[in-house]
Amino acid sequence: MTSLLEGAKKLVTRSSDVGARVDGLERAAEGARGRVDDAVVDEAAAVAARASSRLKLSADHTVVALAGATGSGKSSTFNALSGIELAAVGVRRPTTSWATACVWGKQGAEELLEWLGIPARHQVTRDSMLSKADEDVELRGVVLLDLPDHDSTEVSHHLEVERLVQLADMLVWVLDPQKYADAAIHDRFLKPLAGHRDVMLVVLNHIDTVPEDRRVSMVEDVRRLLDADGLAGVPVVPVSARHGWGVDELRGMIAARVAEKKSTRSRLEADVRTAAQRLEEAVGSGKVPTLSKERVAALDDAFADAAGVPTVVKAVSDSTRMRANRATGWPVTAWFSRLKPDPLKRLHLDLGAAGKQLTGTARTSVPKATGVQRARVDTEVRALADQVGEGMAPSWASAVRAASVSRLPDLGDRLDRAVADTDLGAARIPAWAGAVRVLQYVLILSALVGAGWLALLAVGSYARLPEPPTPEVGGFALPTLLLVGGILLGLLLALVCRWLVAATARKRARAADRRLRDAISEVSGELVVAPIQAELASYAAVRDGLTTALR
Repeated sequence: MTSLLEGAKKLVTRSSDVGARVDGLERAAEGARGRVDDAVVDEAAAVAARASSRLKLSADHTVVALAGATGSGKSSTFNALSGIELAAVGVRRPTTSWATACVWGKQGAEELLEWLGIPARHQVTRDSMLSKADEDVELRGVVLLDLPDHDSTEVSHHLEVERLVQLADMLVWVLDPQKYADAAIHDRFLKPLAGHRDVMLVVLNHIDTVPEDRRVSMVEDVRRLLDADGLAGVPVVPVSARHGWGVDELRGMIAARVAEKKSTRSRLEADVRTAAQRLEEAVGSGKVPTLSKERVAALDDAFADAAGVPTVVKAVSDSTRMRANRATGWPVTAWFSRLKPDPLKRLHLDLGAAGKQLTGTARTSVPKATGVQRARVDTEVRALADQVGEGMAPSWASAVRAASVSRLPDLGDRLDRAVADTDLGAARIPAWAGAVRVLQYVLILSALVGAGWLALLAVGSYARLPEPPTPEVGGFALPTLLLVGGILLGLLLALVCRWLVAATARKRARAADRRLRDAISEVSGELVVAPIQAELASYAAVRDGLTTALR
């Protein structure tokens, strides 16, 4: 067990770069889940899981799988390499879906064999044999697998071959002169494994059955087919397992690769690279886009228009004018203005002194968005999603579009609540208006005093009573001055204040507009921008993971 743990530790340490690639592929698959084709994502996740598991197993052993069709002499080659009659040959081969394993140096390989799913009854340890030939030392650390025939009529055989081909560190394909060009092995296995050429060997067995003058050309023809499969550089070894021709060369090539301790790393790198490339094709290789400030601003404007912000802002302006004019206007005419309803009250946005909603609800009477306004919202949402999705793969661009509209059904309520909860700043009249109100009441009181005084003088004159002395100011009788001056100054003050009221109304309208748009921006951020940014974050994680996996 100590040796096993040390072996696993060596593999993880030696393959730290591979480990990072595996982690990158795993992150990319996780981020792409639900956004690209599930089959591609499942494949990437499965490759990452297999590679991660292999990294935790023995570094001292290399799994070499012999694969081939019925009659290719795969089992004969297996026996020739092992030096013992381990696998039954020809018609004597048992009908089983299990592979046979021969292990050189079993210590530390138990967990690896368990991971491979090879039952104990199908395992043979080479170092348990009496022979201690040089090849035993040469192949120490090899786990040689004899796979079922890939063209077997048994479905279980096909599944076992496909499973172990995915797990093996090194693949040796055994062909025969009769079926080496069979499309079954080329289309199903060799072409899809074009990225694994560094961990593959091809054996042309039964070379003894080929006339001597045709052997070289046949090997060249196999070479040509492999090049067409994308496997240029994969060695082709002519062998006759029956007579032992080429077996030593084959054993030497396997031993050399095992001695380099690179097969496991190369296989994992090839698996990760192939899966990452397929995932990248589905995801796209474009840079991570950023949200355009102009497009977001246009979206906010469309939301504000749909929320009735211009209507509310006008109501704030009109309400401010009405309340301030009522406070600063001539009291006689200002009283009649109370008969007009407040614009904010009509929208159920009347604010109390604390600046909070008086109605206690989030519903307003702001007119609902018109068809044109809703269409503008849809257009801006689509434009933002299209701008973000530009350069992405179609499936991911579709995911961005789906995310952008995923929460739009909540739009009406959220906009209404945002408007209702916004402090519009119209709770109180300006401080200067309060002072003017006091002055207006002083002036109207003066006018009333003057009117009353003149009335008393008129009654006395009518009753022929002695006329009391009447004070004068600047040649004008004081009662007349109080009456006329109170009225004229009150009206003049009201007219002057209208300019101040208009300026205040504009200022408050701008402030209300800013606050409302900030609230609406939060809604657009929550309902549209945040879901898109979540997709961009996932896309960035996928691109980062793929960059790591493919570096």
